[in-house]
Amino acid sequence: MNTHRHRRPLIALAVLGAALLLAIAGCGGDSSDEDPSATAAGSSRMTVSVETIDGVGDVLVDSAGAALYTADQEADGRVLCTRSCADIWIPLTLPGGREPSGPGDVSDELGVAERPDGERQLTFGGQPLYRFADDPAAGEVTGDDLSDTFDGRLFSWQVATVGGSSNGGGQQPTADPYG
Repeated sequence: MNTHRHRRPLIALAVLGAALLLAIAGCGGDSSDEDPSATAAGSSRMTVSVETIDGVGDVLVDSAGAALYTADQEADGRVLCTRSCADIWIPLTLPGGREPSGPGDVSDELGVAERPDGERQLTFGGQPLYRFADDPAAGEVTGDDLSDTFDGRLFSWQVATVGGSSNGGGQQPTADPYG
């Protein structure tokens, strides 16, 4: 009797069942950090939340807890950080049809700007939001007041706080601020 024919459907069924259990488990969890009135339509997760970070204050963070930043040069809402800039300052983008959401004290300030590549980037107070690739871990802020140059354009970065951007004034650009 050939038992291999019967094992394949059972193995496939076991794998499918495990995947289903993981998917269901991922839908649960602690939602104490989420404000149900501030979630996006069709989504149970906020795109932005607020975390208090020592020495900085109440900072906007993404769903993974990474601090979010704005560039002074994009205060008018135009996306200028592209190509190599977007490799270091990673745009916080939203899939089509999804609207930004966050806690009540920031939700009115959230919006969307179109990037030159057509992606939808989340904004706060009209300024595009970015994660800093060199932040070592969620909840850590190392890019505040950093200035750098990409494609001949100077950028001055501020961590996004509940009251707007931080009060920093930017550092002088260096040849390699990431080395």
